Amino acid sequence: MSRTERTGPRTGSGFGRLLVTVYGVLAFAAIGRSSYELATKFSEAPVAYSLSTLSAVVYVLATLALAKGGPRWRAVAWATVAFEAVGVIAVGAASAAAPDVFGETTVWSGFGQGYGYVPLVLPFVGLWWLWHTRPGRSGAVRDPEDGSAHDSSTTSPPEA
Repeated sequence: MSRTERTGPRTGSGFGRLLVTVYGVLAFAAIGRSSYELATKFSEAPVAYSLSTLSAVVYVLATLALAKGGPRWRAVAWATVAFEAVGVIAVGAASAAAPDVFGETTVWSGFGQGYGYVPLVLPFVGLWWLWHTRPGRSGAVRDPEDGSAHDSSTTSPPEA
């Protein structure tokens, strides 16, 4: 079994670089927001601000896991991105059903409305990417020059 079949294509290469960048930006924004909220007004809405902090931790872990992409990091990526998907749906639904349920908005309130719905879309793109780059995926081959994975069904035949 080749290394590619065991570990799969790198999650942080190709399209994964864009995904890691978006996760990194969201992690940075969530860390800034939650740090400010915890430092200045935690007592006003502890549940909302704790959820913002949790989302920041999830985004940081997902960013690192997707960037690193080894077998252990891939498992961390699956767990954090899946947790993020469940979190944004649950918090989004709760905040839509009862807008004052958390006292204040969180990153995931309104399904990520305050962040242009990126928190709603991103985990599903992340899950798709993890599935697309999974180990043993048929048709995935490595480019010997840069090590990136390509679907063999879309590559042109070698020139004669």
